[in-house]
Amino acid sequence: MSEGRPSQPQKSSWVKRLRKLFLEPKDQTQLIELIRSASQRHILDAEALSIVEGALSVSRMQARDVMIPRSQVAMVSRDASVEDTLKLITETAHSRFPVIDDDRDDVIGILLAKDVLSAVIAAGKFDFDLRDIMRPAVFIPESKRLNVLLREFRARRNHMAIVVDEYGGVAGMVTIENVLEQIVGEIDDEHDIDDDAPILKRNDSSYTVKALTTVEDFNEYFDTDWSDEDFDTVGGYVVNQFGHLPERDEQITVGQYQFTVIRADNRRVHLFEMNILLETEQNSASE
Repeated sequence: MSEGRPSQPQKSSWVKRLRKLFLEPKDQTQLIELIRSASQRHILDAEALSIVEGALSVSRMQARDVMIPRSQVAMVSRDASVEDTLKLITETAHSRFPVIDDDRDDVIGILLAKDVLSAVIAAGKFDFDLRDIMRPAVFIPESKRLNVLLREFRARRNHMAIVVDEYGGVAGMVTIENVLEQIVGEIDDEHDIDDDAPILKRNDSSYTVKALTTVEDFNEYFDTDWSDEDFDTVGGYVVNQFGHLPERDEQITVGQYQFTVIRADNRRVHLFEMNILLETEQNSASE
C-alpha cells in the first residue's frame, strides 16, 4: 500500500458517516416519513406502522386530549350508602371510581371495586365504610404529556388520574387505557359495545353509536334515508358534516340527531353519543 493512501477501514468509516448523514432523520416528521416508507416497502406491516405512529404521537399529546370529561365520569359520594355504591358498581361495570365530598370538584379519593369485594368478604356481609377502603387520588394538570403520564402510571402502579384545570377544578379523568389506546388503537372491554351490536339504546331518545356502523344499518335501525354513495359508515358521514376531524365532546346536529364525540384519537372517531331531538330542540340547535 502506497504512503498517504487511506486504509480500507478509514474509507469504510467515511461511507458509514455519509450514509448516516443522508438517512438519519432530523426530526420526528422525517422519522415518520421514513417509517411509512418502510411500510410501503413491506418492511413493516400496517398494524406495526399504526402502533409506531401511535407511540410517537403520545409525546405530542396532553391529558386534555384523551381525558374523560367530568360530566361523563361515574363518581361515588363519600356518604353514599352501601346499596347505592354497589348499585353504581354493578350498573357501570367500572373497576375504579373517584370519591367526592360535597361536589364533583371535590375529589377526595379513589374507590376500587376489588377493595369493596375484599371488604364484603372480610366482614361476611354487605357492609363496609367507604372512607376506610378508598385510596388516595392522583391529580395531574390538563397539560400533562401522555408519554410522561404513562411512565408515571407504570412507576407508581397506578391506573387512574384526576385531571384538574388551571383553577384547580376537576376537568375530567384519564386512565392508563385511555393512553394505551392512542398507541394500539381502541381496546374493547367487558362493558364496551359488542361488534354485533354497533348501536346501543340507552333510553327512548339516547343511543351510543359506533363510528364504524354502516349507513345502511343506521338507516334500517332509525328508518332514515341517509345516502351511502359517498360514505359507508356513520363515522364518515358525521365527520363530513363537521368538516374536520372532531375531538372528544364536540357536537353537531344532523337533522333530528345530535351527535357528541365520546371517543376519538388523532386518527379517527370511534364512538358517538346520539340524542334524538324534539322539534323545539332542533330549532334551538340550529340557531
